[in-house]
Amino acid sequence: MNTANSSKINVERHAGKVALVTGGSSGIGLATAKRLALEGAKVYITGRRQKELDTAVADIGHQATAIQGDVADNADLDRIYQVIQTAEGRLDLLFANAGGGEFAPLGAITEAQFHKYFNINVKGTLFTVQKALPLMRPGSSIVVTGSIAAVKGLPAFGVYAATKAALRSFVRSWATDLKGQGIRVNIVAPGTVVTPAYKSELGLNDEQIEQFVAQVSESNPLGRTGTSEEIASVMSFLASDEASFITATEMFVDGGQAQI
Repeated sequence: MNTANSSKINVERHAGKVALVTGGSSGIGLATAKRLALEGAKVYITGRRQKELDTAVADIGHQATAIQGDVADNADLDRIYQVIQTAEGRLDLLFANAGGGEFAPLGAITEAQFHKYFNINVKGTLFTVQKALPLMRPGSSIVVTGSIAAVKGLPAFGVYAATKAALRSFVRSWATDLKGQGIRVNIVAPGTVVTPAYKSELGLNDEQIEQFVAQVSESNPLGRTGTSEEIASVMSFLASDEASFITATEMFVDGGQAQI
């Protein structure tokens, strides 16, 4: 099967830039951090679990730095940005990627689930972006991780979908708020991409994941699911000078899944 996993790396694309990837210890976040590092950026990643962060830093290499913290905790965000401020004095690229979700159909949604995912996905992303702004200069870029769930009406995924729809709305508003500051903001909406969160967050076993992938692949125009590396390549592009006239945009990276 021919995929874009090994799309050409431009080692100068982000040379000299400072990047932060929240939720950077696995999945799309880790793939993005690795790509940015290969393309010349000084990469910082965040996550809630130090062990996974340490493993990710070793995987990324290129003097990547991990800062343990929860994006839903404003005190943690303040500490994260203080570390970057002290070490670098600026932030050029922000990837607001941290998020999560779980299945719960209408009628079974709990208040705890609602608060958990709106705190992480919506509140966490909002303050991740807002608190980064004092470190960002003209020419900086913000990329937010959305989801096709925001437009697809997937069963038992309403809370997660609503959080991602909120992020799409945020990006439109933020692009207007940032007018004249030279800071671009865009959102990437991945299609089905199997990551470790399918087990840790969604609670699926190997057989369930295999069945889900087969079902999605049959209905996808490209006949398969995506990879974290494919999402990372688009996130890197949107953050780069090559996308200098793109802002407020939602870019679907889904094999056509949400387009038909």
